[in-house]
Amino acid sequence: MKLLVTGGAGFIGSAVVRHAIARGHAIVNLDALTYAACLDNVASVDKSPLYAFEQADIRDRAALDRVFEKHAPDAVMHLAAESHVDRSIDGPGDFVETNINGTYNMLEAARAYWVNKGKPETFRFHHISTDEVFGSLGTEGQFTEDTPYDPRSPYSASKAASDHLVRAWHETYGLPVLVTNCSNNYGPFHFPEKLIPVVILNALAGKSIPVYGKGENIRDWLFVEDHADALLTVLEKGKVGRSYNIGGENERTNLDLVKTICAILDEKRPRAEGSYSDLIAFVTDRPGHDMRYAIDPTRIRTELGWRPSVTVEQGLEQTVQWYLDNEAWWKALQSRKGVGERLGVKA
Repeated sequence: MKLLVTGGAGFIGSAVVRHAIARGHAIVNLDALTYAACLDNVASVDKSPLYAFEQADIRDRAALDRVFEKHAPDAVMHLAAESHVDRSIDGPGDFVETNINGTYNMLEAARAYWVNKGKPETFRFHHISTDEVFGSLGTEGQFTEDTPYDPRSPYSASKAASDHLVRAWHETYGLPVLVTNCSNNYGPFHFPEKLIPVVILNALAGKSIPVYGKGENIRDWLFVEDHADALLTVLEKGKVGRSYNIGGENERTNLDLVKTICAILDEKRPRAEGSYSDLIAFVTDRPGHDMRYAIDPTRIRTELGWRPSVTVEQGLEQTVQWYLDNEAWWKALQSRKGVGERLGVKA
């Protein structure tokens, strides 16, 4: 199968590219190479005869039409998106342009291609989204595929809008779509502006480790390698028009997560004095910070037989070791604007 993967130089997209090629799929990696992209993420497969790269922006419809015509994919895995919540608070326009208008362009380009090919039943448009579209949970309950949408940030609102567009293109035009909503990802190649890389790299540099509010916000953590496997499983086995929630089955408070990372670093690269947890500093919470996310994985487990392979402790141990072993990768990215900062709303 030939897959067109948008955002394939990003964190999750590159994991999908690596896994798909390992499964024998041909890949066309379409990426605009914005600030969070890194082609080093796919260096292990970019010499494969199964791999092709196209630098293009999903906001450019003509470029998308050209890529579809040139490569004739059997399926689309649409991951290209602006994804940093803090950046969306400070600059929502880019999120509207890329996540909403860009997804519209992808849908229209895919639909035109699908129609021109005679509407093959095997074609798929797999839209990869987030559990943040569902809003915030209290201490109980989990998000299911039927949970009403209730986005709270410009980022989650833009992803919710893109989800609705994808479903509308299925209902209105018959485009064969799949939708997945995942919990928080982490793992190797995680761009160093997100929480877990910030914790690891600040700790190694002896800088303060920022934790929003009291660190009580809870997330379900999904190892990116598991997520890539789940996405390909949905593509290969999922029912057209259906959505699947993908979770790691690993809920942790932000503070517990940070302390776990510090303990792993204490063991792998001890400080001269004290623990890395001594560097934890509580900072002003960001606006609209959802209290808790949790995924009910029943549908993907019962219908497709998929479950995550690692606990968060196992995944974090692998992640920390990867950062220790790949200093050249993350140091090259730290000079990019805003990397390593907790952004939020500027004063």
